[in-house]
Amino acid sequence: MHQKLLCSVDFCAVPREVLVVYVRVTNAPPDLTDIQITMAATRSVMRAVRVFEFGGPEVLKLQSDVLVPAPKENQVLIKVHACGVNPVETYIRSGTYARKPALPYTPGSDVAGVIEGVGEHVTAFKKGDRVFTTGTISGGYADYAVAAANRVFPLSEKLNFKEGAAIGIPYFTAYRALVQKGHAKAGESVLVHGASGGVGIAACQIARACGLKVLGTAGTEEGMSRVLRNGAHQVFNHREANYIDKIKEYTGMKGVDIIIEMLSNVNLATDLQLLAYAGRVMVVGCRGPIEINPRDTMSKESSIIGVSLFLATEEEHRECATTVLDGVEAGWLKPAVGSEYPLEKVAKAHEDIIHCSGAQGKMVLLL
Repeated sequence: MHQKLLCSVDFCAVPREVLVVYVRVTNAPPDLTDIQITMAATRSVMRAVRVFEFGGPEVLKLQSDVLVPAPKENQVLIKVHACGVNPVETYIRSGTYARKPALPYTPGSDVAGVIEGVGEHVTAFKKGDRVFTTGTISGGYADYAVAAANRVFPLSEKLNFKEGAAIGIPYFTAYRALVQKGHAKAGESVLVHGASGGVGIAACQIARACGLKVLGTAGTEEGMSRVLRNGAHQVFNHREANYIDKIKEYTGMKGVDIIIEMLSNVNLATDLQLLAYAGRVMVVGCRGPIEINPRDTMSKESSIIGVSLFLATEEEHRECATTVLDGVEAGWLKPAVGSEYPLEKVAKAHEDIIHCSGAQGKMVLLL
């Protein structure tokens, strides 16, 4: 006759690894009283926006059964609290950008959140640290994101997560445009064309801190006010028909040394008319082609320089980080958060960032 055994079962889940089941047998020989059974467990799942085909905002699909990624060597896993939305993400999603990710993918680069786990050889961060990123590996429009440790930076207690998500792409890009590629010097003048958005506000703050004369443009009264509050000495409404004449009048016909251009497909030809001798236009944003007269560069020996944060070297990236982190602690760097959207409204965010009437700081997704 078989003896009937009475037992109790305790379940202990090891995150994303295995499920360990301990069985305590109450009426069995001593060597059988504790039995450990190990079996494969289902990895944790999360919400994430997935793109299965290139196209309009409608191709952004929010799914709730996406596996939580695991950090590998020199990587960290971040519990995302906020993620920045950048115009370039709409170009990539549409399939018109030079860089096309393999499908399916999750968009999103600059997130802010808390370290959930670290991979091998990561010593700079530990679980619970508040951080922000300039890039992710698995995509930032998600509850969790994996990022390379060298693209992750400590988030000051002076800033909340929304502000943290407004740092990475805007401030690193603005610094690269102004200093690393534009070689801005104290005493020079800069015109930030489209200054009320995330990169524009960052450029105004950095330029003011570097001792430049800062001019900005915006398309609404609210935007103009925001630009002035964030470092500009003077602001112009680029929706006015004669605003170019007003800028020329303000600069005494001398022109400006540097232009940070967010919409070069509209403004580049005019920008060349506004430059001083040896002036340079830093092309940060573009949504299509434009016709210009190259003679306009010859008459002043001016330059048109493209800017891409993706091409920054490791040393340049560290230089950006040092400036940004120092700026936060010094108090002159204060991210301006614009429109906020829940993850469920990601398609609306992608529509608005392209078609809104006037940028107002950095657009963020909240998780």
